[in-house]
Amino acid sequence: HDFGPLPALSRLFSTPDFITQEKSQNHKEYLISGIKSWPEEDRPRERLLKEGEHKLSNTELLAILLRTGVKGDSAIDLARKILKKFKTFRNMSHTDMSAWKEFKGVGKAKISQIRAAIEIGRRFREDEVKETRPKIRTSKDAAQILMPRMRDLKYEIFKVLLLDSQNMIIDIAEIEQGTVNEANPIIREILHRAIESFASSIICFHNHPSGDPNPSAEDKNFTRQFIQASNTLNIKAVDHIIIGDDRYFSFADEKLM
Repeated sequence: HDFGPLPALSRLFSTPDFITQEKSQNHKEYLISGIKSWPEEDRPRERLLKEGEHKLSNTELLAILLRTGVKGDSAIDLARKILKKFKTFRNMSHTDMSAWKEFKGVGKAKISQIRAAIEIGRRFREDEVKETRPKIRTSKDAAQILMPRMRDLKYEIFKVLLLDSQNMIIDIAEIEQGTVNEANPIIREILHRAIESFASSIICFHNHPSGDPNPSAEDKNFTRQFIQASNTLNIKAVDHIIIGDDRYFSFADEKLM
């Protein structure tokens, strides 16, 4: 799926630059004295402020989040090692503390900063959608909006695209964490949000933490109840989309709506 470009924070999901980036000839000298003694034009934070965040490599962006290095490694060196292990920022976002134990000096505070920045990048996409209010024409249009935010979650959540009569997005609502086995309260909340927003139609999403988006019997039963309840209130249930690991299942595409 093509999720479109995200400025600045979208770099969090791109290929790390350490693969092709060569160390500066002055790297050893910098390492000994630390980033603060580097020429100002070479320091990541100063470069960001002067040239813009889009000019920085993934290593430099991560170094800014780390803020400081550890004994023997500058923040740049540490960032490079972290990217070498995890390959992408996305991979960092769903790791537990044990995956970081080899990086001495990288504790809960630094890991929290990194994961918070990644989550901001994901939420940026939703904020952008709310501002631009695109028209939803296909299941792919809908899925690409919420895939980045939902595909890596380790628990089920429900989200709803609230649409006007022209299928343009009014809002994106997140329903309290739950499962399809708790269909009635979730459907009530979905329809409550739709009425509040004066939505003409709705697209319901939930994720499968397993990564497999194929629907279970419970998912199919939930969808039937979702359609019936929506029809009662004269709100069109356009689709129910299940998000997996870079894949999705659309009940509408499969003629199950």
